Amino acid sequence: MPRLPLPPLRARTARFIVLIKPVPPRRRRRAFDWSTATIAVLAFAAAVTVYVRDGREHFLTILFGDLALFAEMLPKVLAGCLIGAFVTLLLPRELVARWVGHESGFAGLLIAAFFGFLLPGGPITIYPVAGAFLVMGADAGAVVAFIVSWTLIGYTRALVWELPFFGADFVIWRIVAALPLPIVAGLLARAAVRAGFEYREGAQ
Repeated sequence: MPRLPLPPLRARTARFIVLIKPVPPRRRRRAFDWSTATIAVLAFAAAVTVYVRDGREHFLTILFGDLALFAEMLPKVLAGCLIGAFVTLLLPRELVARWVGHESGFAGLLIAAFFGFLLPGGPITIYPVAGAFLVMGADAGAVVAFIVSWTLIGYTRALVWELPFFGADFVIWRIVAALPLPIVAGLLARAAVRAGFEYREGAQ
């Protein structure tokens, strides 16, 4: 049988590029944004309220207590950020993009939820790691599934806190009831990101 001629390489490459879904561009994060401004305004309003209502002595007691708590938490926060930086260096970007990237589909949500279930540590460790995954090309939905899975079905919390107080029956049924929630949250996050991306494209 005669072989059909293949289209030119440039045409095949262009067709392949068209089939690839566009990746939503990441906005550059500023050090001082609206969320930081909101927290600063609330903290200032609370400080003024305490000073006016309870006086200078009580205000200084609370202020020094907060400064001591800040000094105690700061090394832990820096250590968590250092762990997140190490994650970006240890894991190949191609591997993260293939497993939990924009083209990972439903399997990416399952993988992210599974790692959220396995990963130990507190929020000071989890959130820098989640931020590192975003920097390395992970999908927003997968990162949301990772965080929700760690929050709801993380095994360390179940073993250390829930099991001694509530017993095995309660813990097992609570985890079973919460199993679909990381996937649902990841799908909703993907839909929200897609809607925002389409809105920005339409506005332009």
